Amino acid sequence: MRTIGNVLWFLLGGVFLGLSWWLFGVIALITIVGIPWAKACFVFGAFCFRPFGREAISRKELTGQDDIGTGTLGLIGNIIWFIVGGIWLALGHVLSAILMFITIIGIPFGIQHLKLAGIALAPIGKTVVMKEVAAKAREANAEAAVAQLRGGAPSRSEQPEEATTN
Repeated sequence: MRTIGNVLWFLLGGVFLGLSWWLFGVIALITIVGIPWAKACFVFGAFCFRPFGREAISRKELTGQDDIGTGTLGLIGNIIWFIVGGIWLALGHVLSAILMFITIIGIPFGIQHLKLAGIALAPIGKTVVMKEVAAKAREANAEAAVAQLRGGAPSRSEQPEEATTN
């Protein structure tokens, strides 16, 4: 089903928005100072070609650790990106979503365009992984948060069973 969705997506406009991401990436690359934004543009441009079955996730959420893109510099980078290119790519995705929502069959594509519009506003600090990987990362983060709330004590399922003596 993912393959069919990705082929239809590509043919019904995904190719144009993916190329738009890459165009912004080339422009950012030419400026030299825009290299971090260019990298994000190429990653999300490729994601825009085949979005079904994959998901954008914060690298902090994926790895459990901060990096340069998920900290203060990433926030500053996203603010600059929003002003320079993010608003335009997001607008393209929103307009495409509206066109897709007009038809009933296009609703899943419209939803995907809205997700991509959100990513277009702040792509720094995010990466693209398979949906299953994102779900496992979120599950691991939830388990770590629960363990921390319990004071670091292992949960019942993690405690060794006591030997019974008769």
